[in-house]
Amino acid sequence: MSAPSMKERKACWDARDEYWKCLDENLEDTTKCEIFKGTFEKTCPQQWVKYFNRRREYLKYKALLETKGFEPLAPNKS
Repeated sequence: MSAPSMKERKACWDARDEYWKCLDENLEDTTKCEIFKGTFEKTCPQQWVKYFNRRREYLKYKALLETKGFEPLAPNKS
């Protein structure tokens, strides 16, 4: 696999941003964002798609920790 050109990278990032925007606007309902998801997956290298999807989950988790804080599990009283 050759490195994507600047034009290809921009197209990938734009497709990712449109897909993520759709997910945000539709409360993570992926059925409403299938067109954007398809464009994102066709435009970006597969490794990038996997990375961006993991990154989105991490950013959501990080935001949750920042707003609600860390809540440790209750100790096991066996």
